[in-house]
Amino acid sequence: MSAKAAAIAVDCGELPLGGGLLALLRPALNELEPGGMLAVLSRATSVREDLASWCRAERHEYLGVETIDGGIDRHLIARGEFSVANQTSYESQLKPREGKLTASDVLDVAPLPLTADPYTGFAPRGARVEPGGPAYPFTLNERDHAAPPEVAKLYDQAVSGQWDATRDIPWDEVKPLPFPLAQALAQIMTFLAENELSALYVPARFIPRIHPVYAEVAMFLASQLADEARHIDVFLKRARLCGVGLGTSSVTTSRSLLSLMQTEDFTESSFLLSVLGEGTFLDLLSFIERYAPDEPTGELMRRAKNDESRHVHFGLAHVRYGLANDPNLYGRLEAAVRRRAAALHGVGGVPAPVQDALTILAAGSAEPEAVARGHEAFRELLETMHASRIRRLQHAGFTAEQAETISELHTPNFM
Repeated sequence: MSAKAAAIAVDCGELPLGGGLLALLRPALNELEPGGMLAVLSRATSVREDLASWCRAERHEYLGVETIDGGIDRHLIARGEFSVANQTSYESQLKPREGKLTASDVLDVAPLPLTADPYTGFAPRGARVEPGGPAYPFTLNERDHAAPPEVAKLYDQAVSGQWDATRDIPWDEVKPLPFPLAQALAQIMTFLAENELSALYVPARFIPRIHPVYAEVAMFLASQLADEARHIDVFLKRARLCGVGLGTSSVTTSRSLLSLMQTEDFTESSFLLSVLGEGTFLDLLSFIERYAPDEPTGELMRRAKNDESRHVHFGLAHVRYGLANDPNLYGRLEAAVRRRAAALHGVGGVPAPVQDALTILAAGSAEPEAVARGHEAFRELLETMHASRIRRLQHAGFTAEQAETISELHTPNFM
């Protein structure tokens, strides 16, 4: 049947109105345009009385009944204006590829609309929506502000990239460390967990604002939350395995993360958290992996870095797509960075406990000569972070000058 059919006939046999006839009648009506004609063929005499009443209640027009060959009643109904909306477009059929179905495959047959209708609520994209429902208070109702084209692909990668923090890290290979190194590693893991807690809470604030017609965005953010929860789990486990307690939470870190929580715009938040913050964390995780004192620490850094790479990719895709559709976004994003820098005015460099811990980790011991090498490695890390941010910002669409300025203004807390 076609959504633009002007007339349809449906044979209901001997079914009474309350005994199954409506299961054939209602779908047939939904295939018609308002005013379209439905012929109901029936052998049940009770339908003569019941169908007219039902049409009045459902605001369709009952046009009458006539008996045709074989004693069959033919009832005629004109579809009303206020019933379930007819399908305005048909999706092509979803088909597996090599035995698999991905979110990207779904997006091919059910593309994201340019704007979302608040009256569709939680109805899945492509569903018919009965008129008269309430408007939902979603605020992210435009594709250009919410849904980069790569979102389904990134969600597919997130699903296939999930890992188990209980089984996939060789925890039984953790060995006791000398006290200075154990203390340094516990401090680093505490710092990582604190920042990842912010990376758990910040995206969660935006999921209820995203219109469900862009569900793939909410689904990706949900996978991001699962990643961050797993990172918090492994970082705190590794910290506690050091046997020296957790490290210190600094004022610099606290102020920096509060400024993330206070960002209300989705694109600005994605820029600050994913492009700048998690982007900088990629270099930090690589540094910790390089100087990891054992295989379990190196493995959890590698796995966390793979997850964070997806988050950065989403942030970059989100920002690039936004910049392509809104030239004013360049100024807004730079202004967001400047506001955050102003909120952190008076904060020094990298929190001292973190700086010291990274230095000792790179040194591998507390011997003065080794510490000198560790300090140099830490200094090189800061330079690497700055250079990587500039490259990432230019890749997003900023000029070299803009990228240099924004990177210089980025929080000394890294996240």
